[in-house]
Amino acid sequence: MRKFIVRFAFCFFFVITSLVLPAQQEVEMADTMRSNGKIYVVVAVLLVLFTGLFIYLIRIDRKISRLEKENKQ
Repeated sequence: MRKFIVRFAFCFFFVITSLVLPAQQEVEMADTMRSNGKIYVVVAVLLVLFTGLFIYLIRIDRKISRLEKENKQ
């Protein structure tokens, strides 16, 4: 379980870094959404989706670990 969390955090860090670094250019759509306040809605939806996915993966990992332990016995 710990390896999974470390790997996920490592991958998440590099994905976010790769998305943020090239985003230094001017993007008209992002400026428009930011000025209207809609960018916060997009960020909130993405956070909810990623949080839900992360929780789902943790639950599946725990269930599989429990099944593996039961199978060994």
